[in-house]
Parts: sequence; C-alpha cells; structure tokens
Amino acid sequence: MINITLPDGSVRQYEKGVSAHQVALSISEGLARNVLAAEVNGEIWDASRPIEEDASLKLLTWNDAGGKSTFWHSSAHLMAEALEALYPGTKFGIGPAIETGFYYDVDFGDQPFSSDDFKKIEDKMLELAKVKSEYIRTPVSKADAEKYFTEKGDEYKLDLIKDLPDGSITFYSQGNFTDLCRGPHIPNTGFVKAIKLTNVAGAYWRGDESRKQLTRIYGVTFPKQSELTEYLHMIEEAKKRDHRKLGKELELFTFSEKVGMGLPLWLPKGAALREKLVRFLQNAQVKSGYEPVITPHIGHKNLYVTSGHYDKYGADSFQPIKTPQEGEEFFLKPMNCPHHCEIYKSKPRSYKELPVRYAEFGTVYRYEQSGELHGLTRVRGFTQDDAHLFCRPDQVKEEFKKVIDLVLYVFKSLGFEDYVAQISLRDPNNKGKYIGSDENWQLAERAIIEAADEKGLPTVVELGEAAFYGPKLDFMVKDALGRKWQLGTIQVDYNLPERFELEYTGSDNMKHRPVMIHRAPFGSLERFVAVLIEHCAGNFPLWLTPEQFIILPISEKFEDYAKKVLESLNNSDIRGLIDLRDEKIGRKIRDAEVKKTPYMLIIGEKEMSEGLVSVRRHGQGDVGSVTVEDFKNQLIKEITV
Repeated sequence: MINITLPDGSVRQYEKGVSAHQVALSISEGLARNVLAAEVNGEIWDASRPIEEDASLKLLTWNDAGGKSTFWHSSAHLMAEALEALYPGTKFGIGPAIETGFYYDVDFGDQPFSSDDFKKIEDKMLELAKVKSEYIRTPVSKADAEKYFTEKGDEYKLDLIKDLPDGSITFYSQGNFTDLCRGPHIPNTGFVKAIKLTNVAGAYWRGDESRKQLTRIYGVTFPKQSELTEYLHMIEEAKKRDHRKLGKELELFTFSEKVGMGLPLWLPKGAALREKLVRFLQNAQVKSGYEPVITPHIGHKNLYVTSGHYDKYGADSFQPIKTPQEGEEFFLKPMNCPHHCEIYKSKPRSYKELPVRYAEFGTVYRYEQSGELHGLTRVRGFTQDDAHLFCRPDQVKEEFKKVIDLVLYVFKSLGFEDYVAQISLRDPNNKGKYIGSDENWQLAERAIIEAADEKGLPTVVELGEAAFYGPKLDFMVKDALGRKWQLGTIQVDYNLPERFELEYTGSDNMKHRPVMIHRAPFGSLERFVAVLIEHCAGNFPLWLTPEQFIILPISEKFEDYAKKVLESLNNSDIRGLIDLRDEKIGRKIRDAEVKKTPYMLIIGEKEMSEGLVSVRRHGQGDVGSVTVEDFKNQLIKEITV
C-alpha cells in the first residue's frame, strides 16, 4: 500500500500502482469524469499513469492552469493527427501549449497551405475527437525512437532525439498518430468539443534563421462550445481595445523606423498621461519616505560584470559602446539597481540611517528580438518606476509589507482590483540559473512568504520564476476582459549587496551587509500604459485623462465666451481645449466622442447670456446646464485621487 496526500492535507491509502483517475473515482464519479491530468509531487502526469510510491496528489480539471495546459497540448497532437490524415507526408517540429491554446510547427513539403484550409482541419479534428481515442504513453529506447522516425523520414524529430538521454524518451499515440513527447496528456480525445484555428505564421526550425522555415499553426480548443463562443467574443472585444489601435486614435504614442524598432515616441497627449502617472507615484513615494535619485543612461561594463547582469543578459543587450580609450566599454543601462548600489556606497552608513529608500523613473534598454516586439508591451527602451530599499535584516519584512501597501494603493487608484500575488521562487532543481548562497535564498523566500501571508494576499507559488538574484512577489492582475497581466513586482535580494560589498555600521560598531528590496508598482510605464488602455478601452480615470473636457462653440460669435471658460478651468488645473473648427456642432460632438473626451461643454446664445455651459458626458449624452463654477467644482471633486 502507498499513502496519497490530497491538497486538503488528508491522507488515503491505495494499492501501489494506483492512478490519479482511480483516486478520483474513489472520491466521486463526477470528479473522475472531469479529471484531465494530475499533479504528482509537483509534476504534472497523465491521469492514467501508475503511482508507485507515497505521493502528494492534486487532481487537475479545466479550472486549473495545469489542466488547461494539458488539454491544449493534447489538442496540438489532435491537430497533428488531422494534418497527417489530410496532408500525407507532413513532418512535425514541436507542438506546445501556450498561454491561450497551442501551436504546432509543421513542414508541408510542396503541399500548399493557407488559413483558407482551417475549416477542413477543424472539421477533421472534431471527427477524430468524437472517436474518443485514448492518449497512450509508451517508454522507448533511443535506438527504437531513432529507427521509428528514420523510417518515417522526419528529420525534425530525429534532431530532437539526438539531444535526449537514453531512458528518458517516451512516445504518445492516439488513433493513427504517434509522436515523440514527454506529455502529459488528457485521457482521450473526446474531451475536446470545440475547436478554432486562429492564425498561421512562419517559424524557423529551432529559431535559427539559417534553417528551414516551418509553418506554425495556432489554435484553441474548449470542452464546451459555449466557452469557445465566449472566447471569440472576448477576442473581438480585445481587438477594439488593442492599445496599438487606441494609442493611434487617441494620439498617445507612435513608432518610427528611423528612430528604431521598439523605441516608442510619446506624443503630447501621451506625454501628459505619462507625466500624470509619474507625479501620482512620486507624491505617494514622498509620503512613504523615498528619496529621488537620477542615474545615467549608460554604465561601464565593469558595473554590470559586478552585478551579474553582464553574464546573465550580456548576449541580449545592445552591443557595447567603445570609447577612444583602448579597452574601455560602456553599455546602455539594462537595469537601474547597480547604479543605486553605487549611490548607497558613496558614503559610510550607520544602522540608524536604515532603511534608505531610493526611487527613480529610470529608462533602461534591452535588445529584444524584432519578432517579439509588440506595441508598448514589449519594447527595447522603457522606463521603470524603480526603487531600491537598503535595510537591516530585522527590517526586511516590515519594509516589504509597506511596499505591498503602496502597490495595492496604485492598483486601487487605477481600477485594478482583481489580482493574485504570485510568490516567484527559484527552481530547486536548477540552482545554476541563480547567484547567491542557499542560506540567503532561504531567508529571502521566507520573508516574502511571511509578508504576503500577514497582509492576507491571495497567493500562488511558482517555482523557477524568481529573478536570478532573488525571489519576488509578482502581482498578476486581471483586466476588464479577464486577461492576466504581470503588473508590479517586489524582490528581496541578499546577493547584490554581497557583490557590491555594501555595508553599514551596526550598533555593535561592526560592519554588516544591508538587504536590498527592489520594487516597481507599475513595472514599466510603457507596459502599464498599454494594459491600462486596454483595461479601460481608452476611457481613462478622469484625473489621468490628457484632455478632460472640450468646449464646443456653436458658432464663432461664442468663441470669446468659450475662451473665458477655458481660462477659468485651466486656472484650476483642469485640462481641456476649444474646438474652433468651422464645423457643425453635430460633427464636433461625434469627433469628441471618438476621441473619448470625458466632457463636452456646448456653448450657444443661452449659455453665453446666462454664464452657463451645457454639459455632455462621453457615452451618456446630455447631463444638463450648470454654471462654470459648479462644473469646475464638480470636476475638481471627481479628479481628486
């Protein structure tokens, strides 16, 4: 017999070799029908795979991220089976699950293929799904695996096999299709009820431009047709909210090939929005005891060698800047933290001074691949709302909790109230990815876990998601469409103070190392603005809107009164303008609606003679006439954060 520990802490005994599906059956037939896979000792397995020793077990359904991932990976195999049936001789690269759905890289040879073929592939996939073919896992030797794919003539699978150690190779089969795969998979194809192929693109084999370009087919599947319908509706809504589209329509930002890919140019309205965000956070930081600092856009290579950034990111950085001095090299700054370490080190420190909190809206540069650039969410130059706190070990938890409070204040002020705090720890099986001692990592991880628990945050734990120098708390925020974004991060770091030999004099008159906390509530201004645009569909909170009102005179004879209204409002730090175009009032209103201007102030004979403005609210229509003073007071009250 073996002991199976369930998520609620209860322990049940089963015969050795029991499967997760059998465990589910022993609990409830309804549960067993919905189990897609299982998490066994933290690793995702097929629900049918025998468990041979004591283990912790979590049963995964469609409601679990691991269940969805397994479902979509299995759907990639189902698509491959359909492609092999419809296009004989097709060869296959890799077919992973992705955040929403899956893709498979395939080589059609000389056979033509386009998105026009999606419908027949979807139909074939549904036909195969109805057969309810089991996904069967078979361990194979390396020699047998090579023989199978040599006979099949699939050079891509052979290329993958050569890197795999003998004894670690498994095949998965369903219906008439067999693939090299480590799994896991859902029990059978019958779970797939709704299918949509979404896109086709080119992808070089193993990302190498010198190798053959394959056809990458993207798709998504669901266990219910209603969920696919809802997903497609969400996709259409997302297109309307795309920050690249709205950013252009609202004249917030642009890009220029002459300036360079991934380097955004902020237009006047976008710059106003951005500056408003900066001032908002700066005011909150001053109240929390932060001191502003400014650092250069470049740094000597040795700075990043010391910090470890050169070893970890040197290959992904912009090429070094060489000076006339022999052997001297500078880099565009990829991170602000090494510069802040040097500021801390600029004078002796006492334990009485700590914590020291430095804050900077620092622009950094990373050479992202051109294919990965995407509007403001993935750029090569971006500004972090960065801060670094240097504190004593006994201050770490309290400082961490204060940063959590600041992050939550930012989210609440901007309408992000649905979030989960992800505790990102290092991968215990791959410690070579990280710097620092086990002792320091354990201290840092414990501080984060305890602080999140004491603040009552909803949390999940993710192994392998830590920064290379320390664990972190990442805030995963849901937007208005239910999409998850990583916004805001807090990190505990014992390692950079060690590498930079930072010190303070303790109460014992001895030298001690401070602990460093990295934090960025926005993450980066570019990405945060992109997410904010899509979250509110361009209808920003009034305090943040670049143009809070527009005055619409019915004719030119009311322009002088309109200018007096504008001056009165602008003097109260309310931002707006006058539409002086020679257009009919209906056209002016429509254009203001398209620009999502919150308030339209229409001025005609009555308004001018009685000292009023006729107010329209974006998306609502007329809301009545009021005095200029009353409108001013209403807006001041509404924009107070």
